[in-house]
Amino acid sequence: MKRFFPIGLVLAGFAILLAACGTGNFNRGGFGNIGTGQSAQFDAIGSGTVKIGLLLPMTANGNAGRTAKALKEAAELALFTFNNPDIILIPKDTQGTAAGAAAAATELVSEGAELVIGPVFAESVSAASAITRQANIPMIAFSTDSNVAGRGVYLLSFLPENDINQIIAYAVAQGKRSFAAILPQNAYGTIVQGAFQQAVVRNGGQVVAIETYPLDRQGMMEPAQRISEVANGDTPQADAILIPDGPNVIPSLVPLLSINGVKTDMVKFLGSGQWDDERARREPSLKGGWYPSADPTGFQEFSNQFQATYGSEPPRLASLAYDAVNLVSTLATQPQNQRFTDAALTNPSGFQGVDGIFRFLTNGLNERGLSIMEVTEGGGNRVLQPAPQAFGPRAF
Repeated sequence: MKRFFPIGLVLAGFAILLAACGTGNFNRGGFGNIGTGQSAQFDAIGSGTVKIGLLLPMTANGNAGRTAKALKEAAELALFTFNNPDIILIPKDTQGTAAGAAAAATELVSEGAELVIGPVFAESVSAASAITRQANIPMIAFSTDSNVAGRGVYLLSFLPENDINQIIAYAVAQGKRSFAAILPQNAYGTIVQGAFQQAVVRNGGQVVAIETYPLDRQGMMEPAQRISEVANGDTPQADAILIPDGPNVIPSLVPLLSINGVKTDMVKFLGSGQWDDERARREPSLKGGWYPSADPTGFQEFSNQFQATYGSEPPRLASLAYDAVNLVSTLATQPQNQRFTDAALTNPSGFQGVDGIFRFLTNGLNERGLSIMEVTEGGGNRVLQPAPQAFGPRAF
């Protein structure tokens, strides 16, 4: 398993790692949020002196609780892979609710936590961060809702803004200039729409149409027909269409575009990280489409070690907890008044994690180095542009 260090330290070492719009992650896998109303207690992990809180919905029902368990296991795995750094993890159950998160955060403050990892859900992040900010304790959270980010609250999750910025920049570099988008009528769609419009303008392109659809096949028909009107014929107005949804929607939505005359040899389909799922890529019309993705090599190595340790395959989000603990373990080697400062956490060189390079921005969001992938026959994929190994100027 690779160790995780700030990129600057790695380079020096050569010379000397829902819809969070209220209920769950909407990018690269999500889960429900139903609290049990009964908080559980968990033993501390590790024996170091630097206290780190770990806020997870351990007793939430369904996928939320199962994913929280895997996040906790990934955090443990990172701690011991890093060879017992000088930190102790203090897990607290949020129950998947705002009230539970606030109560757990209050306990962590009273117990002397210097930094908090988690929570997952947006409302839990908002509630817990109201407590941690007052105590000047930074938070590395897993929500994908950028509205809950800010100074002192850093999101390590896979953010839609990263996907859209990088796929649009790549498309423009390949000669695409006129863009359309068809987006879901939910919080994810709203975030993507803003990022899409900004990214197209920033890269010198033009937005020719945006349509939104409800999450049912019948409701998709008219928006699909309207978006097709700017993308069919021998000289389409749009030469690329952004379709950022995932495997639950792609099989219903994308065939409607083909039925309405969109020719994929004329118009390029662009996706998001939600295409990083074979169930989505098996849609025949997506063949040749482009989408952003974390380099799969690091996650596969992590997954192998997780399975060897715990006997089960980790959910895709588990790497976030692993990377958070590795990051904290590295920074914990610094003096107390330097290790978890805004300057340390927003190091512009960034950090190396399971899913490649990433860095926190001063507004609490993150930027990731992603690969650009192409959909191939039968739901496969291939790398068109490898993920970068170092950051340049900010993308957004």
